[in-house]
Amino acid sequence: MTLTTTHIDELLEKCRLGDQRAQMKVYNKYYKAMFNTALRIVKHSAEAEDIMQEAFLTAFSKLDTFQGNSTFGAWLKKIVVNRSINAFNKNSRHQEVTYNDQLKDAEDDGIGIGEQEEETSPKVQQILKAMDSLKENYRLVLTLHLIEGYDYEEICEILGLTNANCRTTISRAKESLRKKLMSYEK
Repeated sequence: MTLTTTHIDELLEKCRLGDQRAQMKVYNKYYKAMFNTALRIVKHSAEAEDIMQEAFLTAFSKLDTFQGNSTFGAWLKKIVVNRSINAFNKNSRHQEVTYNDQLKDAEDDGIGIGEQEEETSPKVQQILKAMDSLKENYRLVLTLHLIEGYDYEEICEILGLTNANCRTTISRAKESLRKKLMSYEK
């Protein structure tokens, strides 16, 4: 059954009234996408799971602030991205993790690069691997821009960057990614 916008609106209204079945339906519709969004940023499945769960709790408790200017999914995704970036920044201050450590952690968690359906092709796996090997700020802006689909203004707002700094960082990140991909092809 596909949930239409009208159906989502009805579910959200029930959620506002505390209907747990409606909350479960909303959760079931969005949890995979929100988990994947968090995982792409924090790179650890247990932490991504925690972030996703906290984001849903926040969304349900602050549902009255949702004004409908965007879709509920976009609003929820913004909560997940903000929480993920906060967790990522907090963790990156406390430890340095090498690329090989991240791969080992992902394997230990049962996650392989490109495990999602749309990420199964060898070319996509190569791009994701190259993105993971970029400097953290480059990986983060490219994930937000290319994978999550945020535009420059949204990235500026999320990361607290000026428009010029954001555009420069994304441009440099793309160039760095391009160079890494070219070195793989040689």
